[in-house]
Amino acid sequence: MKLTLLLFFIFSIYLHADAKYEMFQLYKTSQYQKACTMGYDYFKKFKRDAQYASLYGFSCLKSDYIDRLAQPIATLKFSKEARENSAYFATILMQKKLLYHSLLDGYDLSKFKFPTTTYVLSKVFDLYSQLPKHKQKEFYILQDPDNKSIIYKLYTIKDNNIDKMVIEEYYDTIKVKRHIYW
Repeated sequence: MKLTLLLFFIFSIYLHADAKYEMFQLYKTSQYQKACTMGYDYFKKFKRDAQYASLYGFSCLKSDYIDRLAQPIATLKFSKEARENSAYFATILMQKKLLYHSLLDGYDLSKFKFPTTTYVLSKVFDLYSQLPKHKQKEFYILQDPDNKSIIYKLYTIKDNNIDKMVIEEYYDTIKVKRHIYW
């Protein structure tokens, strides 16, 4: 009986370590969506592992699954690096929620001053919140202040009865990437 229990314990450790390794491999090969989904599936088992929670958070960030950052935000607190990652994720999640609120409901963001990041959503949040008071528009064209060749187009769409926020990145008039958030 003890041998069976020991073998089960060793097998479960190996299985969990294998899942963490596989998620890391997915991240390294830029398969962020798969890594995020895997991180979500195994999060309860690894939630006390700061490296795992950070890897999960960055995978979700790179695959634009911003709402999934809530779990790593809540658990990353036991080291300086973990708290830095948690604050980074929280900033982006908050900016997403406020920008979405502003686009759909006309909420004024100009009175706020938040930390910023290099993530595209943060850049667009900063540019949008600095616009002079305006009426709601169908879309917004925002130029990256650090690189004049980069333009962001911000707008909303309705998809399956859900309003979604879209950020398109352009480099010299060529669409490079499209981010969709809700």
